[in-house]
Amino acid sequence: MDIKEELDARVKRLENFVEDRGLFSEKLKKAKKAQRNLNAAIFLGSLITVAGIAIWALSRD
Repeated sequence: MDIKEELDARVKRLENFVEDRGLFSEKLKKAKKAQRNLNAAIFLGSLITVAGIAIWALSRD
């Protein structure tokens, strides 16, 4: 492992530590959870819309 890779690994570990235990870490976790839920809702809404349009187009005959 060269020096650059080792430094990158150490910086990543430090960033993860600050993210887990740092200032406002709870707010960050809540924001990530909210974003994940929003992404899931948008995905499911899009899927239902596409399925509805497909059903409507096929039954239009």
